[in-house]
Amino acid sequence: MTFRFHLLLLLIAIISASVQAELTLSKVDRKIDLSSHIVRVTSTLKVENLGPGVASEVLLAVPDYQANNLADLRAVINEGKSSIVLHIEHFSPEVSRPEFTFYSISLTKELEKGQSVTLDVFSAFTHSVIPFPEEITQADSQLVLYKDSAYFVSPHAVKVQTLRIKLPSARVESYTNIQNTKLNGTSIRYGPYENLPPFSSSPITVHFENNRPFAVAKQLVREIEISHWGNVQVTEHYRLFHGGALNKGGFSRINYQSRQVIGGISSFRSLLARLPPRAHSVYYRDEIGNISTSHLWGDSRKTELEIEPRYPMFGGWRTSFTIGYGLPLHDFLFESEGKHLLDITFGCPMEEVVIDELFVKVVLPEGSKDISASTPFPTKQWQEVKFSHLDIVGRPVVVLQKTNVVPEHNLHFQVHYRFNNLSLLMEPMMLISGFFFLFVSCIVYMRVDMSVSKTSASYQAKLQWEEMQATVQQARSIINRCLAIHDKLDASLRDLSRTGDVQQCKATRKAADGMLKELSKELKPLLGVLQSSPQASQIWPKVEELAVKEREMQERLMLKHSMVVDSFEKKSGGRDIENRIASHQQKILALSMRSTTF
Repeated sequence: MTFRFHLLLLLIAIISASVQAELTLSKVDRKIDLSSHIVRVTSTLKVENLGPGVASEVLLAVPDYQANNLADLRAVINEGKSSIVLHIEHFSPEVSRPEFTFYSISLTKELEKGQSVTLDVFSAFTHSVIPFPEEITQADSQLVLYKDSAYFVSPHAVKVQTLRIKLPSARVESYTNIQNTKLNGTSIRYGPYENLPPFSSSPITVHFENNRPFAVAKQLVREIEISHWGNVQVTEHYRLFHGGALNKGGFSRINYQSRQVIGGISSFRSLLARLPPRAHSVYYRDEIGNISTSHLWGDSRKTELEIEPRYPMFGGWRTSFTIGYGLPLHDFLFESEGKHLLDITFGCPMEEVVIDELFVKVVLPEGSKDISASTPFPTKQWQEVKFSHLDIVGRPVVVLQKTNVVPEHNLHFQVHYRFNNLSLLMEPMMLISGFFFLFVSCIVYMRVDMSVSKTSASYQAKLQWEEMQATVQQARSIINRCLAIHDKLDASLRDLSRTGDVQQCKATRKAADGMLKELSKELKPLLGVLQSSPQASQIWPKVEELAVKEREMQERLMLKHSMVVDSFEKKSGGRDIENRIASHQQKILALSMRSTTF
């Protein structure tokens, strides 16, 4: 009995699986907005299940020439007063259709037979509006081409559908005119069209005027640095160019400034960035330096920054610049269950800028761990390390990369991480410790003897050399004092010839004898030290020679002094005195001429 019951259940499941839902689009209203260089398509789909099975998803088919430029795709279902965003993912059908890219929209509730649901599908395309002609002069207006299908291309049959195209101006060079087509000012209406089979298509082309800024950022790097001291620093590096028709011919500044309407209508000279509220410390600069042509205003609800590049942007022209600003930390960082949560916007804050490649780098405090990031759309994610002031292991950086970014991607994303607030004290303590050890090192350096060990041979040799130098200085001082006494003896002889006071001259002689004997006693041991010292081997001969000359001069001077005093006592004439001392005087002069210093 049990086996039969299970077999019955298996047969019911097989039969149920073979019953398929048959979806049809009973009504499609499509709107294409071409007012800027970003194509925005809003489609309202009324989906009805005609098959016996249950439907849980709706398929979308996007032609490959559009899928390559698809930047954003969303689906919303309205239930009462609330709107629910549905999950969309790539889908690979059993029957391959290589000219289409398929997406699957998951419904919140299964759609049974006879039931219907209304979906709002939004899509944004970049680089789909093509300048034609590709080159224009400064005075020309910009004409562009857009290609699409008048029918909503769908893998499901469509009962009734309409299309309305919104243009930026009433100037339309040409457009595809098929059945039920009407041009009314800045709007082209196609339809209604009824009972179209799956994958129906009717190509259309619209050639119209569009002088809106075609601002495209080849690359944008947004660095969001978190400081738990109370600030979020945002720095944005732009590589921007004008993606419209290339400027042909020269540029006339006179025509541009005097007649901008006809002298640069396809160019743009300013961009508006909508920054978060309470943004502060805003700056705008490029490689040359700060750019003063910017305007900032705001209140508690918004902050707007209008910037002007250094030159007007024509088709194909490029520029690079940086915008930076600070934000209060408590507006974007929250704490829950021991983890920190950063909640901040992802995309570019500038209006109507297409970003070919966007890098968002979230720099977390050093010591952060258990890091994860969640975004409302798919992105490439990885982590890096950035070193800044006083970092030891570096700050973890969460890098998010996305291509083909439009303003619709400027949504909030979250970064979760753990961080110990005690780590905030690490850098101040490093500074305090660094200065402390610096001061201690200075004190130690000033107070500690850094010389070589006193027992080493080099230190002993240095001491002996210093002692020898001191001995030489003492010997030189004694010899100089002896020479000074010699001068006093000569001076006493001159006083004797002038005054004739023999007693005073003898007294000077007696005092000089005593002092010379004392100096001789002091000099003798010094000469002995120098003679025996190996370090004085080079200077000892000069010292000895000088000492010998001093003693010889002393002897000659004493003989001269005795002869002069004796002649004065005998009252000899001046000529006789000079004759008696002439030989001694010549010898004294010769010794004085040959004396050298050391």
